[in-house]
Amino acid sequence: MDRRAFIGTMAALLYGSGCAGRVDRTTATVDVTGLWEGSALAAVGHGTLELRLEQPGSRVQGSIRNYEAMSACATGEGPLEGTVADDVFSFTQTNSPVTGEMRVASEQMSGVGSGHCGRFQLTLRRVNTSSSPAPKP
Repeated sequence: MDRRAFIGTMAALLYGSGCAGRVDRTTATVDVTGLWEGSALAAVGHGTLELRLEQPGSRVQGSIRNYEAMSACATGEGPLEGTVADDVFSFTQTNSPVTGEMRVASEQMSGVGSGHCGRFQLTLRRVNTSSSPAPKP
């Protein structure tokens, strides 16, 4: 076997063995697209949240809106970026230090978040499968 053939064979073997054992940890088994509403409960109080999400693949983009007492702990609203891996949705509000990780089960998701005021519990339910605003009557 000449040198070029040997190098090509070795490269193919190394590449193939590396790919064969790799597991894609960003596979999304749920779709979080839509409008989600729910609550955030922290030691300093509670608040109502609204998430508008779009999910192309495992990436998520959208917005977060925070109402009531929790507004002292986080920016009231802003853009959100995240990912879905298996059934876990992780996000960051890009204009504040708010982050979260929730397990998605059908039309509900729950988990924990953190921000200016520390950690808080999140519980949301999907109210619309479209991320677009609902039409006005």
